[in-house]
Amino acid sequence: MARKLFSVAVLGLLAGLIPAASAQEKNELTGLIGRTFVSDHAATGTSTPGALLTSGSGWSLEANYGRRLMDLGIVGLTAEVPLVVNFDENVHYPVNLVPKDYKSFIVTPSLRVNLFPGNGISPWVSAGGGFGYFKANSTLEFGGTNPGETGTTTGIFQAGVGLDVKLLSRLSLRGEARDFYSGVPQLNVDIGKSRQHNIFVGAGVVFHF
Repeated sequence: MARKLFSVAVLGLLAGLIPAASAQEKNELTGLIGRTFVSDHAATGTSTPGALLTSGSGWSLEANYGRRLMDLGIVGLTAEVPLVVNFDENVHYPVNLVPKDYKSFIVTPSLRVNLFPGNGISPWVSAGGGFGYFKANSTLEFGGTNPGETGTTTGIFQAGVGLDVKLLSRLSLRGEARDFYSGVPQLNVDIGKSRQHNIFVGAGVVFHF
């Protein structure tokens, strides 16, 4: 009888500790893979009729650290630092003026608001700002040396939406879309704009600890 009571007491203690342990899981590490989409732009001040600067959809990775600041049950507030690397954004222009591709490195400290953060499914929105660096290829699209500057640093505003789906107590799936509104990289073509949208769409896993 005493052994049964002891077993019940231990189980009760463990049941009480599990929510406490979950409540202490304020940190998260996220890894995602996806693509970055950049809008096409018409060139200005050119003698080439209908000249259009087009971009591909570069494969990109995101690493993200988050720290839960507040949990009100229905709403949770998290400070996060998304870092997105676009490895190969192809560029096309009908005249051999632009680099064949460029890379981008973006980091934007942000605040994220989750609905129902403790539930199995949690939609969220995020906003913040930081900076980015564009590194253009030193070779032109159709061959030859790129005569322009190959490095550009810019301020960036980030806005995103996503959905977290819990798999285990410490593991979730995440799908998201983020718009990184930045300056334009140096591509040797005037598009008449100083800003562009870099839209990252990706999916991956979140580890809570």
